[in-house]
Amino acid sequence: MTIRVAFVTAVFATVLGTLAALALTRHGRFRGRALFTGLIYAPMVMPEVITGLSLLLLFVAINLDRGIWTIAVAHTTFAMCFVTVIVQSRLMAFDRTLEEAALDLGAPPWKVFFTITLPIIAPAILAGFLLAFTLSMDDLVIASFTSGPGATTLPMRIYSQVRLGVTPEINALSAILIGLVATAVVIATLVMRRSARMREAREG
Repeated sequence: MTIRVAFVTAVFATVLGTLAALALTRHGRFRGRALFTGLIYAPMVMPEVITGLSLLLLFVAINLDRGIWTIAVAHTTFAMCFVTVIVQSRLMAFDRTLEEAALDLGAPPWKVFFTITLPIIAPAILAGFLLAFTLSMDDLVIASFTSGPGATTLPMRIYSQVRLGVTPEINALSAILIGLVATAVVIATLVMRRSARMREAREG
């Protein structure tokens, strides 16, 4: 279940984070930009306990049964801001003359986005996806607040069993979790470095 939650979280966080980054970099100073920016970046500076408690109160207020989907929603809220930062940094260094040239040649905006913009920012999107996946895999506090009966992630299981004593099973689960998180982080780092080298090669 942990892998499923992390994957769903990464997908939604990547889509929403990319859209937020596009809104912040491509639409100038629109009305409500300051509020929108604050809402996007708030989970980065807010303690996880406060985030988890706030989401728990929201789910209780709307009478939503807690389970795998509430964990995914909570993790998406938390991870989306990190995706936004990564994609936004890539978009700020984006050479928009490529898009302008394609538009001048008669390409519609949607085709320019899918054939020029998206392939160029794809490494940043992939890095954001992997980071969101890692954050969801590694989270304990927010998941503890937003989970329900029968919905237990791997970090929650490890924490609950550690209180009863460290066993070989705990060591094995911890090693698996560390391996998954480390692999995702290494892949994201390699993708970002490769993207930076390709950009420097084009500019050089």
